[in-house]
Amino acid sequence: MFSALSDSKVIIEKASWRDVNAVRSLEQQCFPKDFWPLLDIIGVLTMPNVIRLKALAGEQMVGFIAGERRAGDHIAWISTVGVLPEFRGQGIGTALMAACEKRLLASAARLSVRRSNEDAIRLYQRLGYQHVEVWPHYYNDGEDALVLEKQLPTYGADRDRL
Repeated sequence: MFSALSDSKVIIEKASWRDVNAVRSLEQQCFPKDFWPLLDIIGVLTMPNVIRLKALAGEQMVGFIAGERRAGDHIAWISTVGVLPEFRGQGIGTALMAACEKRLLASAARLSVRRSNEDAIRLYQRLGYQHVEVWPHYYNDGEDALVLEKQLPTYGADRDRL
């Protein structure tokens, strides 16, 4: 558990389709230029084999992460991770990343991030992610995405899962 506010504890647990409105609101606040459309949010909350975790402060969702490894692929993708602005800098993003990585059952994890998102890039680098590629003009406004990758520890298929 992490203290997000002096009187609140943040816990991480599985997210489900019931969280669609909270995830949608979080996406809009975290990614105002290119938040996911509703159908993408529904997809990530219902597709099999997607790791989806939420960080809760009381009843409020303050963070969300989703990642998956496709069959036959040794590289997993973290498709989204976001923490509400007022909860950033308190270890919630780090905790979400660690919890998701632990469950991915892959040899490496990748993610994309806006070139201008220096805070997120610093976090990912601190967590061991390294730059491997650039996707030119990836985002709606034409900004490039940096693709970062981290080698994950190898564990057996019996890794604990939320």
